[in-house]
Amino acid sequence: MIFRDRLDAGERLAAALQRYRDAPGTVVLGIPRGGVVVARAIAVALHLPLGICPVRKLGAPENPELAIGGVDDQGVVVLDHKLSRHLGLADDDLLDAATRQREELQQWLAALGSNVVPPLEGRTVILTDDGVATGYTAQAGLESVRRRGAQRVVLAVPVAPPDTAAGLASQVDELVCLVTPEPFYAVGNFFEEWPQVTDDEVQALLLTGNTL
Repeated sequence: MIFRDRLDAGERLAAALQRYRDAPGTVVLGIPRGGVVVARAIAVALHLPLGICPVRKLGAPENPELAIGGVDDQGVVVLDHKLSRHLGLADDDLLDAATRQREELQQWLAALGSNVVPPLEGRTVILTDDGVATGYTAQAGLESVRRRGAQRVVLAVPVAPPDTAAGLASQVDELVCLVTPEPFYAVGNFFEEWPQVTDDEVQALLLTGNTL
């Protein structure tokens, strides 16, 4: 174990991001749900506004726990084509799965209320999650904030496999990853406490974080 919990991870990331403290035009976005806990800790420590990056994992149609990509709420789709071919998934299956996930994500965002996804045009975005494994959700998040007009993107995560971290580093202006352990099995293995984060907790975090 490396981190006590998501709050501990967020506070450690905030310490590594001090140069962004009170930075104008900068916003912290958390990838739901666990990443919002990390994002709030960063936003509070750095006196920055907090929001959500509207992305989620895309699971295989017959096995939703198996990640084959990631989607956002508007049109971004990131796919593991090699795995999809191995599973024998047709393009129509993938598109149907992506559409379902996007619709569920849109409904979830609507239930959280307005302004949870802030305007990003010309802003610096510190995008964070509670950890990265395959990197598909993070990659979808990066594409999503770029499409929304982010001028500079910083990806800040507590833990990631070395190869995934290297791949994501090439897609951002700055990568802050505290640890890149090998072997890497699952993000939760590097936390002493790894509870599920509920929708109510996400809403409470947004309400008690810095206003947009």
